[in-house]
Amino acid sequence: MMQAEGNKNVNTIQYHSQVCPMQYCSTRGGVHGWDFQDVLFSGYAPDGGMFMPESVPVLSPGTLRGWRGLTYTKLVVEVASLFIPTQLIPRVDLEVLVGEALSGFSVPEVLRIARLKQGLSVLELFHGDTLAFKDLAMTCTVRFLDYFLRKQNRSATVLVGTSGDTGGSAIQSARGLSGLDVVVVYPRGRITPVQEKHMITCLEDNVHVFADGSSDDIDQPLRRLFADQELVRSHGLMSLNSVNWSRVMIQLAHFIYAYLELSGMEQAEADEDLPGLEVVVPTGGAGNIAAGYIVKQMGFPLKLVAMVNSNDIVHRMVTTGDFSMAADVTQTLAPAIDIQDPYNMERVFWLLLGRDGASVKNIMEEFQQSHRHSLPENHRKLLSQVLSTGTVTDEGILDTMRRCWEENQYVLCPHTAVAVWHHYHCTHSPSLNRCYIATASPAKFQAAVQRAGLNFDLPKAVLALDKLATRYQNLERSLNWCKDWEDRLREKIQSVSSARKNRGTYYS
Repeated sequence: MMQAEGNKNVNTIQYHSQVCPMQYCSTRGGVHGWDFQDVLFSGYAPDGGMFMPESVPVLSPGTLRGWRGLTYTKLVVEVASLFIPTQLIPRVDLEVLVGEALSGFSVPEVLRIARLKQGLSVLELFHGDTLAFKDLAMTCTVRFLDYFLRKQNRSATVLVGTSGDTGGSAIQSARGLSGLDVVVVYPRGRITPVQEKHMITCLEDNVHVFADGSSDDIDQPLRRLFADQELVRSHGLMSLNSVNWSRVMIQLAHFIYAYLELSGMEQAEADEDLPGLEVVVPTGGAGNIAAGYIVKQMGFPLKLVAMVNSNDIVHRMVTTGDFSMAADVTQTLAPAIDIQDPYNMERVFWLLLGRDGASVKNIMEEFQQSHRHSLPENHRKLLSQVLSTGTVTDEGILDTMRRCWEENQYVLCPHTAVAVWHHYHCTHSPSLNRCYIATASPAKFQAAVQRAGLNFDLPKAVLALDKLATRYQNLERSLNWCKDWEDRLREKIQSVSSARKNRGTYYS
């Protein structure tokens, strides 16, 4: 592991990164020695696992203190530089790419903290084009993709299954790029009108949107497509779900930003242990939880809390060891986390079990084949030591939205309310500061706001969506729907790849 010491902490880490470039491996043990560009252009690893850095850089307290006061944008650069060797993206280029990616957010500081009554601090991550936290990592990741594609005159096809926010963010970040096509599948009728319009109102030639299914149904044909290595290789197929390591990597930065701003570390003496920070996260696919756990491994004393809605697989797994899907995905007021396959838990398992790829492979293959796995008690105890959980009903979501408004005149989105419920119902240590992750703007979830009896003035950009033309294709449900959808998506991937080849030069 890389360790920074003394007054040269940041430079020391960068130097080590250059001498020993960061390499990546699969959580299932079958792939080692890939570089950042390799994993950026990949979805799942060829052995079915997920990519992780072979070593996680551990930062000294001096480095943590030295980062306090950095803007979020500069913090993203520092974090990314730990995982992207300068041989692949020189520091000056990295600064430009991140700066450009984050320049279009609606607040100059990119994200901000709402400091409310009774120690309720809400980290707002939703000031990008699609009003969701996904924009933070997606804009940077697409810039990295575009950087490599331009340098090598290559092209790629992004395939995304979305439970609501990821698809719109991928589309808005990549729209109009001639070397990158985006194919998105979303569950029509299970997301909000604003989420849907962020996808289907984009008419650029490189955007291809399909509708139907539920979020977890969508994952099945997509996994089969990514497992076809000939398809992946010949058509430049890749993922921009939080399967993609770059997405998780950028998400490290907002956990670190929260710690630097809210932990009270500035009050600790240089020879004292750094104070902790409890971070409460609305959880679906568990990408944010994976990022938070990596940050914890990097030396930040975080206490992580994963809050879920009625799709409570993460809660059951931590509290009882029951890692199994329910019969159906439950539709809730927080649709972006209506997920029964928290796929990024694979990354957590890998770290938790000491990078034991064989054990992770056994867990995940059993889960994917049977949709159930019972964690051994020793594994469950390890997990419960690093992750607390809770579950919230729709009525609990509405009650939390109302109470936050009554006490603070602050409107929560229903996903953020899943996290903030914890503030009102759980006992807290007075010596531990807390942060609640706000993953989306309430503007995206007008029905939930209205059900809570609240009013919210919609941004002009949201109102304008109603006036735009739309385009999408239906994926019809059939007896053999998984194979039918796989064939339909395969045909689209092949056709957009052929169209790019016919255009000749990918970038002019």
